[in-house]
Amino acid sequence: MERIGYILLSVVAAGWLIAMLAGMIVAFPFGLIGLIVIIGIGFLFAKVVKDRMENKEDDYYSKNVDK
Repeated sequence: MERIGYILLSVVAAGWLIAMLAGMIVAFPFGLIGLIVIIGIGFLFAKVVKDRMENKEDDYYSKNVDK
């Protein structure tokens, strides 16, 4: 059930992102600003995910320290 929920949310988020990008392309000169912002946020999000995946200290504390 949880997996189906994540899949549905991913499909809706992808559709929303595609519609937003298409709208920015239609509004060409001013849409580039929003497009650059979305690309910048995407790069920052990828950096955060990469840093979290590579950090062994966080993994240790999340598995071994009592809450």
